[in-house]
This record gives sequence, C-alpha cells and structure tokens, in this order.
Amino acid sequence: MNSKPKATSVLSGGLDSTVATFYFKDQYQIHALTFNYGQRSAEMEIKSSQAICDVMGIEHTVIDLPWLATLGNSALTSQEEVPRLGMDQLDDKELCDQTARKVWVPGRNIVFTAIATSFAEAEGASAIIVGWDQEEAVTFPDNSLEFLEAFNQVLEVGSLDEIEIKAPLINLNKTEIVKLGDRVDAPLHLSYSCYMGGEGHCGVCESCMRRKRAFYNSGVVDRTLYGD
Repeated sequence: MNSKPKATSVLSGGLDSTVATFYFKDQYQIHALTFNYGQRSAEMEIKSSQAICDVMGIEHTVIDLPWLATLGNSALTSQEEVPRLGMDQLDDKELCDQTARKVWVPGRNIVFTAIATSFAEAEGASAIIVGWDQEEAVTFPDNSLEFLEAFNQVLEVGSLDEIEIKAPLINLNKTEIVKLGDRVDAPLHLSYSCYMGGEGHCGVCESCMRRKRAFYNSGVVDRTLYGD
C-alpha cells in the first residue's frame, strides 16, 4: 500500500509541467491529468504526457474539453496563424503581449485547475501540481504568483478539504527550469513544447524559441528534434 500523500498534476507534456510533476515524484502519489481542448498539439501533448507518466509509473487520465476550442479565436485552436518570434524578440514585452493575445485560450488555467480540484477532492489528494512559472507570467496572468495565491484562497474558502496548489517553478524562468529539470533527472527529452503539433518541434514558434533559448543558456544538452 502506497503511504505517500496523493497529488493531482496538471500535465500538458510541456517543459514546465514535466519538471514540476517530476519535482514531486518522491513526495506524492501522483495522478496526472492532460487536457485535450482541440489544440493543434493535442495528439503530441497526450503522447508526451503518457510517455512521461510511464517513466514515473503514475496514473494518467486524458480529459476532453471540445467546447473550449469553440470559445475565442486562439491560434492554438483555430486556423489563425501562429505567431513567430526571433530569439532577440523574446524579451520585448510589448511584442510578446501581442503574441500572447493571439494564442490566449479563454479561462484555460482556471478551467484546468478547477477540474483538477474536483479530482483532488474525489481522490483525497492534498496537492494540485502545476507548471506555472515566472517567464510565462510576464504575458500570461494565469501563470503568475498573484494567480497562484488567489486560487489557493479560493480553495481555502470553497473546498471542504485542505488542498494546496503547488507551483515549484513560480519564481523561475525557462533557463532555470531546464537546470532544475536536469538536476532532478526529469525526462526533458520526452517533453513537448511546440504550438504546431508536428511529430518534431517546428523550431520557429514562440514556444519552441523559448525552449531553445532555455537549453542553450542552461548549458544542458538539448535532445529536442526540431524542424518537422
């Protein structure tokens, strides 16, 4: 019988959620949730998440949310062009605010975290693990420390159980996340970050560019296959 406390992880298969989940692998009995909300990369995200869960030996559930793709006009869930940025543009706040709006999926992290709360309550989990981080928070408010603190206040008031959202990367940028992932032996090569959803990473979308920069700046060998 597993004596470790239970946790629910929101695992997209991306770099951030992979490191966050692996960070807690020895502390919790983890059940990972991956969401298919009609995004271009759904198939690869699910494939990546399953591979990561297999390495960790944890339960994995895929949740379909087809209605989420019909809301808004995100480039991730529609035929709108996915924005591209050069490496030298990744810290241009004004430009990145514009690209963030193009890929924004209405209420995505609110929805995901609320569903994770339902699983946590039902399964007696005391933690919800998320990959929210400082670099994403610059343009995505639902990755910020303020969002984390506010959602934990909601859980304190609105849940019968004592559940806490754990965001181990909340004060880290992507370079620091890669370094942490390398330190805890997370299977970074199995993670998938591309917006486009090809078998290999496209290497040119903003998410790929941030991934490339993080590995380069960290000095950790990048085993990602680019140029699908």
